[in-house]
Amino acid sequence: MTLHPQAKALLDVMNLAPEVPTEDLVHHDLRSQYAALSMPATVEGVITEDRIIPGPLGDIPIRIYRPEGAGITPVVVYFHGGGWVIGDIDTHDGGCASITAASKCTLVSVDYRLAPEFPFPAAIEDAYAAAVWVQENAEELRVDGSRLAVSGDSAGGNIATVITHIARDVGGLEIAFQLLVYPTTDYEFTSESMIDNSEGYLLTTEMMRWFYGHYLNGDVDAVSDPRVSPLRADDLSDLPPAYIITAGYDPLRDQGNAYAEAMAAAGVKVELVHYAGMFHGFFGLESILDTAGEAIAHASAALRVALAVE
Repeated sequence: MTLHPQAKALLDVMNLAPEVPTEDLVHHDLRSQYAALSMPATVEGVITEDRIIPGPLGDIPIRIYRPEGAGITPVVVYFHGGGWVIGDIDTHDGGCASITAASKCTLVSVDYRLAPEFPFPAAIEDAYAAAVWVQENAEELRVDGSRLAVSGDSAGGNIATVITHIARDVGGLEIAFQLLVYPTTDYEFTSESMIDNSEGYLLTTEMMRWFYGHYLNGDVDAVSDPRVSPLRADDLSDLPPAYIITAGYDPLRDQGNAYAEAMAAAGVKVELVHYAGMFHGFFGLESILDTAGEAIAHASAALRVALAVE
């Protein structure tokens, strides 16, 4: 396994920045830094609309992406990454627009509440409420609520897969497909990928500890609670078909691969796509990394097939 030359060149530049010890990190500062690196979408053929929808404890901002000129389409409800602490609908604007253009699906990006101001399980509660709202308001949104997928990257991938468990167990939401991009599926720090990729590849193992430290409160057992560690859920059967992306130089690689294998063993239809030369966070960097564009194209093709896009 060799780091892709484009990925290496990018990481070499990023690693020139002075390293800040995790104990000195301030979540407000990290949010601002992350936002400063974001670029607004420049994807043609996609119309966006920002709205506010009701949530369990207040309003939830969403951004709706629609293929220009489309009629009734399937819909993807998307949850951004950022360790449940950073990120928003603006930081993931480009990737969401690219998925919309390539998949020909309407996409709804959800600006769920962030920790530490709103710790676990606030993000999950907002995300589930938003997905239910999308399905219940399908006619107004001009989408087919019976062809609804959930998706997310990193912590957003965790949220997306946890929602599939809740929908199966509680009802009130029908999910046809899940697209998970290097999802967080297990509260662990000892896997081979956590050790081998602990630093130097954008996301570090210590940063994962920092994110968890801000997200979780003292009332949750992170190892046994399937809303934190869905890989450890007692039952992984009867979940929606899944398309899972993992990256070779990612601390989360092994838990993403393990989750795909566990779902498949439980009878869920799973396609696991592993990008051996990539690092955590590559998926949204299609303007810099050719492989990122390929990953979006392939994932969007999977959405089109799964959701029967005409």
